[in-house]
This record gives sequence, structure tokens and C-alpha cells, in this order.
Amino acid sequence: MNTGILREKAIALHRSGQLAEAMRLYRDVLAQDPRDFPARHLLGVIHAQQGKNEDALREIDAALALKPDDAEAHLNRANVLKVMGRPEEALAGYARALDVKPDWPQALNNRGTVLRDLGRYPEALDTYDRALAAQPGYAEALNNRGIVLQDLKRPGEALASYDEALRRAPTFAAAFNNRGSALLELRRFADALSCFERALALRPADIEVINNRGNALQGLARYDEALAAYDQALALNPDHVSALNNRGSALQQLKRHEEALSSFEKAGSPEAFGGTAMATLNLCDWDRVEKIAPEMERRIKAGGIVPPWVLLGYSGDGALQRQCAVNVIQNRFPQAPPPLAVAPYRHDRIRLAYISSDVGHHPVATHIVQLIETHDRDRFEVIGVGTNADDGSAQRKRLVAAFDRFIDAHGQAPFAIAQQLRALEVDILVDLNGHTRDDNFDVLSHRSAPVQAGFLGYAGTTAAPFVDFMIADAIVAPDASAFSERLALLSCYFPNDSSRAIGPTPSRTAAGLPEDGFVFCCFNANWKITRPVFTIWMRLLAQVPGSVLWLKQPGEKVKANLLAAAEGSGIDPSRLVFAGPAALSQHLARHQLADLFLDTMPYNAHATGCDALWAGLPLLTQRGTAFAGRVCASLLTALELPGLIAETAAGYEAAALDLARDPVRLKNLRTRLAEKRTTSVLFDTPRLTREIEALYQRMLTSPARA
Repeated sequence: MNTGILREKAIALHRSGQLAEAMRLYRDVLAQDPRDFPARHLLGVIHAQQGKNEDALREIDAALALKPDDAEAHLNRANVLKVMGRPEEALAGYARALDVKPDWPQALNNRGTVLRDLGRYPEALDTYDRALAAQPGYAEALNNRGIVLQDLKRPGEALASYDEALRRAPTFAAAFNNRGSALLELRRFADALSCFERALALRPADIEVINNRGNALQGLARYDEALAAYDQALALNPDHVSALNNRGSALQQLKRHEEALSSFEKAGSPEAFGGTAMATLNLCDWDRVEKIAPEMERRIKAGGIVPPWVLLGYSGDGALQRQCAVNVIQNRFPQAPPPLAVAPYRHDRIRLAYISSDVGHHPVATHIVQLIETHDRDRFEVIGVGTNADDGSAQRKRLVAAFDRFIDAHGQAPFAIAQQLRALEVDILVDLNGHTRDDNFDVLSHRSAPVQAGFLGYAGTTAAPFVDFMIADAIVAPDASAFSERLALLSCYFPNDSSRAIGPTPSRTAAGLPEDGFVFCCFNANWKITRPVFTIWMRLLAQVPGSVLWLKQPGEKVKANLLAAAEGSGIDPSRLVFAGPAALSQHLARHQLADLFLDTMPYNAHATGCDALWAGLPLLTQRGTAFAGRVCASLLTALELPGLIAETAAGYEAAALDLARDPVRLKNLRTRLAEKRTTSVLFDTPRLTREIEALYQRMLTSPARA
């Protein structure tokens, strides 16, 4: 059979996917004519399809020796080099193909993918744009263009590119998945979920889509369903790192910390490290905490990413906290978007907006609400922006009603939120999140107000160049070098709601406490309890006969760890008493059964400390070295109770023991606390509101520290 007929038959077999038969016939052609270019070239293509890249490269090079200017051969050679991890050579190959066939969309598209792999995103974007100029409906290039726009932190533009790709190719599963990914970045979780479900209808066993679907469910706070999605992904690949990490996050939200730790540890990725660290704190697994702490410091100093909130539970080093936040912000915002607000406004009333993802049953909502209610409406127009879902709580209803205008921004893209604030000509935008869950940095990055400030939600610097001020006080923020922001100082930075009701005091028996004996108390979250603090507490129990330690009810594993630690210290585990959940008024009331609240380090009681003091329970703290560890010192300074602030761990322990042995002194402290409770700025919210209003006015006029 002549070579032309053999070649055509081989090509037909090749197109139908019968590679072995096609390869045999290509070889028959070459046996008759070793210089047959199509057979040599297409034999190389089959090798590439089979993953035999060295053989593919050899055959395509031989083909190009026969026909040096064949664009298809240069394209396929570059594709092989790309797969082999030789990107610079691949780029040269695509350039050669384009020399022969200028503005060839396929070569431009493939060249763009190599540039993206090299992190050369602007060049990749330009290359995809060239491909689309040559072929406007090229769905693959539109999809890839969207991917690189996401790399450039431009998810809104990426979304438009995916939309066009899907308009051109309605069954393009990868574009549905990528569109969903962009929607996740824009926090449009319900829309993202719909995209992932469309993608799964086209590719039911796609592990990446299943994992992403879990992320959308987690964004919607449907944690059990998210967990099921991650388990489905892991059934396909038990070692899928992203699914393991995301599974750990869902389990943490479900307070299944032991399972979360197992999932994070199996993931073993840099991204999982923060989850491992937080789960370890939550479990009070102090042996593991002590191993993680130096590794965390090493990673941060090397530029690694650790959630700043997690670090606060491990370290009171303000410089390290700032570096941690810098790493996160620089990674997330390598280039800040152009500001929407470029000059101050001139309004009769200052337009003041507060933004939070905690508008609901949350301590931030509880503590800010009376301040919002008491703002001077003759001088301020007060706007609220809630980026979380409506939880139907009484706290949300009251806080929403406190604003002159409330924007329910749940599910809205950050840029769209920023545009609304710009259209309202907001003078000062106050962020109540900082580096906490569901933060608002994506909104703040667009600088929709001339002045932006951080307040209350996070006890540390944001390190964000688009946050101008940190509202604090001289006690919690004595060192300006720990902050990227200018410090705006109040007499006491922590607002309270002085209208909170305290229910009737229950009996000790009803609370599970002994009728007699000294009650040391700490209702802080268990992740704040560290080995050094717990060791002091156990020594106090040993030295105060009949005393007990009253703690917040933890999960069973944490409880077992705490009881074992007590027993290991020679303390009968029955002397640890655990308080179950209670309504706020009842919870405040039961504080009155305790004798002394013992604070934690390096992360103090914050809202919890205010609860104790509002309920009339003396609180003993140690002044820490950074913001999160100095909050109770600030609260007690505002109450003029400096005797309850120790400067060292030894002083803290000695003071606790002295108070436990001196009921008269402790009674006098209770009396003084009761007096100051009615006059201190800590619980005089109208007074604090006037202070912060004066601060806001100075922020608008002074480029220096307010």
C-alpha cells in the first residue's frame, strides 16, 4: 500500500482514539519513507498523548529537522516541554510557532498558561487578550484569562471572563468550577454553590469541584453539609491536601477539635499549620502547644503565613504579631486596588460607618450597640454595614435599629460594598473585625472612605496600608512600633452596654459549687488557658484548702485533658467545676457566686472580663506585653483598681493567694468595684461615646497621631 493511503488511514485511526493502531501504521509509513514529515510529527504527538515525553520530543525534533518552519510541530514541541517542566524552552517554542503563524490563538493561549505557571501574570493576561483579539469567542482562553485575573486578585473581572466563556461554551465544566471559585472570593457563597453543582452535573466525580462545593457550603455556615462534601472528595483521594485542610476547618466550626486536629495533621501543608495550632490550643494539648510555638515563630520570621488570630494565643511578642499580620496582608494584597475616595468631603454631619461580620449573637455586637445608640445625631450620621447572614437574634435586631441606615451586605461582592460606601460619601469607615473570621479587608482595600480605622474586634495591628488608625488606649497600646496604623487613643478603648440586666443570683448548689470554700473562677474560652497559667491555678488550689476552680464547660476531650492535668499536679480533679451554657442575664448573675476571677495569658479575658466586672466580681490579671494581654489591665485601670494588676507571673500568683486568705480585703475590693461600676468610663457609655466622637473629629483633621 502506498505511503499516502497508509498515512491517511493512520490519521483516521489517530483521530478516533485508536492510538496503538495509528502508531503501527505511522511506523509502516516511516519504514517506507523515513522523511515523511506528517508521520514523524504525528508519531511524536501519539507519544505525547501516552505520556512518553522523551520519545515525543525526539520524534517531533526529527520532524522539525525535515520541516523547520511548521507551526503545528513547534506548538506540539512546546506543549511537550511544558509538560516536562521546562517552561523557558516551552516559551521559546511557542514564540517560534507564532513567528511562523502570527496571532495564532491556540499558541497564544498555551503560551499564556506557561507564563501563568511562572507567576508572570501581567504577561499572561496580555497573551490571553491577544488570543481573544484574534478569536473573540475562544472559550478556553476566556477561562484561562479568568484564572489569571484571580491570580491578580481581580475576582470581579475574572467573573466576567468566565461568564463570557460559558456564554460561548455552555457545557464548559471547568469554567463553571472557576466561576464558582471567583464567587467564593467575592463571598457570594450561594451563587458559588450553584456553579459547583452545575459543574458536578457535567463531571460528577471531579474532586476539585466537590472540594470547592464544600467551601461554598462552609461559607454558608452549613458545616455538616460541607463536611459531607469533603468526605466525598476524600473517598476519591484520601490524601487530597486541600480537602483535608478544609475538612479540619469545618470540624473546628462544629467544635470537633480532636477530629479537626487529625485532619489538619494528615494534610501536613503550610496552610494546615494554623489550623493545627488552633485545634491544639482548643484541646489544651499543652505538650503539642510547646512544640508548635517555636515552629510558629520560625515560620513567621521566614515570611510564612500564620493566621494572626492564632498567634495571639501563643505569643505576646508585639513585633512578631506585627510581622505575622504583615505577611498575611502582603500575600493577600500584593498590589492594593486604586482608592475610591481620594479626598476628604465637607458634610454638615460626619458620615460615620461601622462594618462588621459579627452583626448578631456575638460579643462585638453586644459591646458596641450602646455606643452606636448614644452617638450625637446632630454631629454624626451613623451607618452600619453587616457582611454576615441575619441570625435572627435579638442582638442583631437591636444593633440594626441603632443605626441611621443599615446596609445588609451579606452575599455582596466586596467591591460592590465599597462602591456603596463611596456613593454615600462616608467620611470615616470603622472596621470591627481586623484579623478575625470573615474579615472585611477586601472591602477596606478599595478605600471607600478618606479615613479608615480598626476598632474592638481584633486586639492587634492589621498591618494593612489601607487602615489609617487603630483605636486603642495607652494601656493596651503602649508601643506604637507594634502597629502599622497611627494610634488613636481613648481613656479606655473597650465599650460596654450598661443596660445589660443581671438576673437573680442562684444558689451555689444549683450552680454545682460547694456551699463553703473559696471559688476561683475563669470563664474564658478554654483555648486561652495555657500550661503556665493552669500550673499557677493548681498551686493556688493546693494552698487554699477547700477551694475550687470554676471553668467554662468544654468538650469532653478538653475536659479530660484539664482533669488529667489537675490530677498530674496533685489536685483532686473534682475540685474543677464546669459551668454549662446559660442565658446572658443568668450567666452574669452566677458570677456573684465566685470569689475571684483569674485572668489568662498571653490572651486576656476581653468581653469575658467585662462580664465579670459588670457582675461585681473582682478580677485579677497580669499585665502582658502586647495588646491582647493588656486588656484587663486597661479595664481595671479605668475602674481605678490598680491593686488587681500584677506585673509578673509570681506577683499574680502571690496576689491571688493573698486575696484568697484575706476575706476583708476582698470584700473591700467588691465594695470599691460596686462603686466604680456606676461612675467609671468603662461602664459610662455616653461618656465614652463623647470621647470617641472627639477622636473621630481629630482623625479627619490631623495627619499625625490622633
